[in-house]
Amino acid sequence: MLTLLSDLKNPKLFQYGEETMHALNEGRLSDDIVAEQRKVTEAELIIFQFPLYWFSVPAIMKGWIDRVLAQGFAFSLEKMYDNGIFKDKKAMLSFTTGAIESMFRPDGINGDINVSLWPLQNGILHFCGFQVLAPQIFWSPAHCPDFVRTTMLDGWRSRLKDLLTETPLRFASCEWFNLSFQGGFMLRPEVKKEQESQEYGLTVGHHLGKPLPKDNQTKAPPVDKGCLCVPHGGIRASPAAEDAKKNDRN
Repeated sequence: MLTLLSDLKNPKLFQYGEETMHALNEGRLSDDIVAEQRKVTEAELIIFQFPLYWFSVPAIMKGWIDRVLAQGFAFSLEKMYDNGIFKDKKAMLSFTTGAIESMFRPDGINGDINVSLWPLQNGILHFCGFQVLAPQIFWSPAHCPDFVRTTMLDGWRSRLKDLLTETPLRFASCEWFNLSFQGGFMLRPEVKKEQESQEYGLTVGHHLGKPLPKDNQTKAPPVDKGCLCVPHGGIRASPAAEDAKKNDRN
């Protein structure tokens, strides 16, 4: 799958993200990529179906991600995470594993599946703004009897009926961070201090040296009227963080 139809914008210093963004803006992306981007634009929900390879996606799917979710089309420095370009769309992973479920538990030999999913669900889908639904995981279907595989498919078929109404996974909101190069895009000190009294970290990636929140990347949080949540599954900033954000604007 080719990306660019003509010469580089800056042949002396190749920067893939910059080149694809320029090509996008100038209509120089190859037809197959434009066609895939059109599908993404028109979609309300995207389900990525794949076998888990080496704790990640197969190479052909990674190539699709690298080329289709291009800078300028799927993200920018100003539009990322819960402020992202695709914040009104939903996406999810549906995949099969070779390993049995217990191997992906915190005390299993492969480690916590929530940690394995963080780069894909936060670093790709949520980074582009998608509301990320809980993954559909088919554990070791190649080593299951027929009736177990049938049960897996029946469960997936049932879930699909109400998929669009599901609550997304929870991620830390951009409001928690100082979104500037001067601030290093770091968690605001006042927010970090407020989290000191919490038993668990914010997310798998923002654990702050604490135990990981259970099932953070595999199950949507229960609806809680007292929870400080934002519509895209993030965590709304506390009053201290909101005040700090207002001060940034002033």
